[in-house]
Amino acid sequence: MALFLDSSDPKEIKDLFGWGVLSGVTTNPLIIAKEQPTADLTQVIRDIIAVSEGDVSVELTTETEKEMLEEAAGYHAWAPERICIKVPMSEHGLRVVAALSKKGVKTNMTCLMAMNQAYLAALAGATYVSIFSGRVRDMGYDVRPVITSTRQILDREGLKSKIIVGSVRHIMDVNEALE
Repeated sequence: MALFLDSSDPKEIKDLFGWGVLSGVTTNPLIIAKEQPTADLTQVIRDIIAVSEGDVSVELTTETEKEMLEEAAGYHAWAPERICIKVPMSEHGLRVVAALSKKGVKTNMTCLMAMNQAYLAALAGATYVSIFSGRVRDMGYDVRPVITSTRQILDREGLKSKIIVGSVRHIMDVNEALE
């Protein structure tokens, strides 16, 4: 199992990578813009890359397939070996993941709430499938069956996508997800 930090703060990222337990970082340009309105996005991501290890997922903010592919190309160019394009689940998102995976670009399909969404993302070629634990719980459901059934179908079908359990709001969420 790998742990990814969801943060846009290079100081926090550097500190937590010092623990020796993290495998990568996920971040979101919209959150960076909200938290640091005058920040240069390219510099913030470069700073995150400099203080971390592993994949750095950068979420797309555009909506059309064409715009998403253009935005992805820009992010990927910053550090092709480390940048993972974080794509929200949608019909356009599935097309973008499929196109990027054919080019060998790492992808993280995000905002997944159910096994069938994760399965579609894996079939499209997503490197990572991000199941939103907190949001599933907000809808009144137990996330454990979603994670378990996703792992089972990925293994059964021989799909290489890795599962990220995201939107973890409390340490107990992690414990419950692992039971």
